[in-house]
Amino acid sequence: MSLALSLPEIRPPHQTSVGGKCFNLAEMEQHGVPVPGTICVPARAYRDYVAATGIRERIMLELGRKDFDDMRWEELWDASLRIRNIFLRTPMPGDLRTGLADALSNRFRGEAVAVRSSAPGEDSDAVSFAGLHESFINVSGIERILEHIRLVWASLWSDAALLYRRDLGLDVADSAMAVVIQELVRGDRSGVVFSRSPNDDSQTVIEAVYGLNQGLVDGTVEPDRWVLDRATGEMLSHVTPSRDQRLVAETEGVRLEPLPEGLSSRAPLTAEEVATVFDRAHQLEDLFGRPQDVEWTWGERGLVVLQSRPITALAEADGERRWYLSLRRSFENLKVLRSRIEDDLIPRMIEEAGDLARQDVEHLSDEGLAAEIDRRAAIYEGWVDVYWDQFIPFAHGIRLFGQVYNDALHPDDPYAFMDLLTGTEMASLARNRALEQMAAEIRDDARLEAALRERLAHGRDTEIDAAFQERMDDFVDRYGDLTCAVTGGARCGEASGALIKILLEMASHQSAGERRSRHSEKERSQSVTREEYLDQFEGEERARAAELLDLARTSYQLRDDDNIHLGRIEAEVLVAVQEGQRRLERRGLEEAERLGAAEVARALRDPDFVPSVSAVEETEDDFLIRARQLIGQPAGPGVTQGRARVIASQADLASFEHGDILVCDAVDPNMTFVVPLASAVVERRGGMLIHGAIIAREYGLPCVTGVPDATSLIRTGDALTVDGYLGIVTLTTRRGDPVDDG
Repeated sequence: MSLALSLPEIRPPHQTSVGGKCFNLAEMEQHGVPVPGTICVPARAYRDYVAATGIRERIMLELGRKDFDDMRWEELWDASLRIRNIFLRTPMPGDLRTGLADALSNRFRGEAVAVRSSAPGEDSDAVSFAGLHESFINVSGIERILEHIRLVWASLWSDAALLYRRDLGLDVADSAMAVVIQELVRGDRSGVVFSRSPNDDSQTVIEAVYGLNQGLVDGTVEPDRWVLDRATGEMLSHVTPSRDQRLVAETEGVRLEPLPEGLSSRAPLTAEEVATVFDRAHQLEDLFGRPQDVEWTWGERGLVVLQSRPITALAEADGERRWYLSLRRSFENLKVLRSRIEDDLIPRMIEEAGDLARQDVEHLSDEGLAAEIDRRAAIYEGWVDVYWDQFIPFAHGIRLFGQVYNDALHPDDPYAFMDLLTGTEMASLARNRALEQMAAEIRDDARLEAALRERLAHGRDTEIDAAFQERMDDFVDRYGDLTCAVTGGARCGEASGALIKILLEMASHQSAGERRSRHSEKERSQSVTREEYLDQFEGEERARAAELLDLARTSYQLRDDDNIHLGRIEAEVLVAVQEGQRRLERRGLEEAERLGAAEVARALRDPDFVPSVSAVEETEDDFLIRARQLIGQPAGPGVTQGRARVIASQADLASFEHGDILVCDAVDPNMTFVVPLASAVVERRGGMLIHGAIIAREYGLPCVTGVPDATSLIRTGDALTVDGYLGIVTLTTRRGDPVDDG
């Protein structure tokens, strides 16, 4: 089979090689439907490439770090990033490159094109990979087209595509990718049409925007939406958005621009054009024998169909997969999201937490307190929904920047871009600086240190310097007393024992300051790296690259800060719950401190309610470790040795000592105050973008994430070697093992 097929050359036997998207385009053209000029690069080219370069084995190695079924979405992100970098750094073999270049030059010399995926098996009657593989709009020049073919091949291993294949039980090792190269049709209006609505079998749905379709697909531009009777074409409703922008092609790539004033009051389609789109969708449904999801554009040639696929499993995808797909955001969409978060959501979160903190729950009646607990719990749950809907998707800004950085520089280290993101002003680091400042005071004042040790031994009655006491009280009011798994004015332990323990431990060592100095030196060296990054771009593209870097740094910062803000609201829920627990204890309800918010509220309202408190038996873990080497994901460069400190609960943090290796399920932003004392971080959860990995990089610590069963396979006191380059944790001795001194 040829390395490049035109649409008239494609016949039914080619379907398994060219994929559903390309085969459908050929079918449409052969039946007189206007489609863009297209060349298909069949899956054979992909297989030749990965076989000749050894990439297939490297992909399997990356996916074999951990049982594929056990990989979290953060780990899929990272595996996908590393695999993509392999494709970026591996040029096509000479014969393959020459064959493709000749075929593309004959058809697209000097033309701008769209480079799209067409994986065999996608868009079939059984499954749909819509939106899971890459598409690139407005690509010019043969070299750039060849590079983007490799990027489409790499998207076979995107995190979203991997997740979908895993959920469907498809054979990852047998996957392959064909590529569609289409002339760029510069339509002034674009949209999609579902010949049968995914939500109502009796309806057809049309969505349209001004400009390119990508703005509609990624959610940047809100579309006009028409709902029509599927049988008659009668218009049932027309939803009109606030039309204010459109996506247009520029020299290369696309940009968002304000919609000309004359268009903002006019729908993208007339009633006659709506009917034309309706008719085309149903013509394609008849052609392919099942309802179709059709992407189209309207330009000088009239209505042109860009692709048509069956409406299949994607509309019925489970909630987790739908949510996961929503994380993939364009640059323009992320800019809108950033503005919403910075200008609206975070100020409202801060205001909400402040309003709750100013309310005195102690003077409420039992009924009033119960109502307040319910109210606060509802407020908190509302913000949790916002966190998942808005803040988590904004983290994609880091990934988008990493992709642009790697595409431009092709670095050896696929995570090199992270060095440009560290050093941002994070709320948890501000908390740590406040701790370090108090620790420095203790270090320089022997009398203060002695007084604090006396208080730690004998309780609150021991007198200390009034100014220092005020600073500790202010710290607790702002951040909590370090005994809670939330940030804010909550106190979960007795007095300020945990805070004093951490301060005394920090005061005993200079390492945090030294580490910060090393980080500052690294930060100064980043200006060169930043310029090297920006020097890959010219003109408007350089300004856009700088804007993306700024957005990514904000995304990186908020990956930590959003939890701090959310924690302050949660802390105020806890304040009300604790007041209720104290009242219930005075009534004689034993173990009231173990009740949740809903049970406390109900018990306050109903004196006859007796909640069940299930006993939790703690047993000694007698698991024997046979494997001394644990494999995870590399998340922070460096190699170090030290003693493990396994954190199973917030209470364990007070015993953390300088030089310990922090081992936990996940480093929550509310526990990062011990990181300046740590020599490395090991987490069960995986991913470069989880909080532990971010904070470890801020302090220059080796970090390995995604270590299966880390908190059960490792015990406090074990001697560990942590290799953050390779993602390996080695148990050099077990606690209690004999040490060979010879």
